[in-house]
Amino acid sequence: MATTAHRRYAEIMHDVEELVNDHISQQKRGTQARSKLKLLVPSVGAFFTPLKLEEAFNFQDGRRRISSRRFVPPSFNDIRLTLNSAQMMSLVSSGPVQLMTFDGDVTLYDDGESLTDENPVIPRILRLLRQGICVGIVTAAGYTDAKRYYERLHGLLDAVANAVTDKEIEDPKVIILGGESNYLFEFDYSSESFLNFVPRDVWLLDEMRKWQEEDIQSLLDVAEGALNECINSMQLSAEMIRKDRAVGIIPSPGPGNHKFTREQLEETVLVTQQILELSDPGKKVPFCAFNGGNDAFVDIGDKSWGVLSCQRYLGGIDGSKTLHVGDQFLSAGANDFKARLACTTAWIASPAETVALLDEFHFHCGSQEQQ
Repeated sequence: MATTAHRRYAEIMHDVEELVNDHISQQKRGTQARSKLKLLVPSVGAFFTPLKLEEAFNFQDGRRRISSRRFVPPSFNDIRLTLNSAQMMSLVSSGPVQLMTFDGDVTLYDDGESLTDENPVIPRILRLLRQGICVGIVTAAGYTDAKRYYERLHGLLDAVANAVTDKEIEDPKVIILGGESNYLFEFDYSSESFLNFVPRDVWLLDEMRKWQEEDIQSLLDVAEGALNECINSMQLSAEMIRKDRAVGIIPSPGPGNHKFTREQLEETVLVTQQILELSDPGKKVPFCAFNGGNDAFVDIGDKSWGVLSCQRYLGGIDGSKTLHVGDQFLSAGANDFKARLACTTAWIASPAETVALLDEFHFHCGSQEQQ
C-alpha cells in the first residue's frame, strides 16, 4: 500500500512541477497571465527558479514516511517542508547561492529572546560564511544604535569575530537590515559592537529615495490613529510606541499578565492595514502592518525592500541566488510574506527547523559536489 501511495503522491508532485515549469516559460515570454498554473491559482506570483517537487517529495517521504501513513493524509507541514526542500534543491543545482537572509524572532531564536553563544544555528551560519555565502538578518527590530543589535545578536557576532581572529574566515559578509528596510549595519571587526552603521544615502534603492518624509510621517500618524481605535474598541491594555520609521503597540508595563491574544493582534493588524490602504499616504509610501507575537507594528517599507537593499548593497545579487528564511508567510499580518517578491524563500516554524534547514542545505551541497 505504501508503494502505491508513494507512486501516486510522486505523480502529483511531478504534475505540479510541470505546471511551475510552464509558468516560468510563460513568465520569460511575458505571458504568465496565460499559464495553466495562473488559471488554476490566480494569486500565484513570480518564480525565481524551478521547483524540484518530485525529487523533494522523495526526500521528505524518506524522512517523514508520508506514504506509510494509513489514516493521516499529507499535512500542511508535509507540503511546507517539501516545498522548502524543492527550493533548496533547485538553488543548489543552479548555484551557487550567494546570499541567505534570515528573520530574527522564531527563526534564529525564540520570540523575544536573543541569539546567545550556545545557539546551534551559529556554527551553521559560520559554515555558510566559509562557503563564501553572504548572510543578512532582515528583522522588524528597528534600532539606530549598533549596541542594541549587539545585545540581540551577540552570540553570532562574537563567533564571527572569533573566526576572523583565528583566520578561519577572512572577509565575512554579514549585514543587518532593521525595521524591515530602514536601518543597515554591517559587520566591522574593529568596532566595539562588531557592527558599523551604514548611512541611508549609501544603500537606499532609487525607488526608496522617492518616499517623502512628509508622507512617511503622515502615514505613521494615520497608523497611530488606527491603533488607538483598536485599543479603545477592544479595551486593550496597551502602550503606544512611536519611532521615526515605525509605530506600534505593546502590552502595558506593570504587574499582571497583559499578553495580547492572537485574535486581538490579528484584528489590530487587519483594521490598521485596511485604514492605511485607503488613506492618501498609504498610496504613496509602502508599509508593513504585522503581528509580532505579542505586539502589533506598522513599519515603513517591508521585507521585499529589505532583501532588495541587501542584494544591491552586496553587489547586485539576483533573486535566483538568494534565499530568505522566515516564519511569517501567512498573508494576514505576516512580515516575511513580502520577501517572496525579492527572492526565493523557505518557510520554517521554529529555530530548530532553521537548524534542520541549514543542515539539509549542506547535505544537498555535498550531494551536488559528488555528481
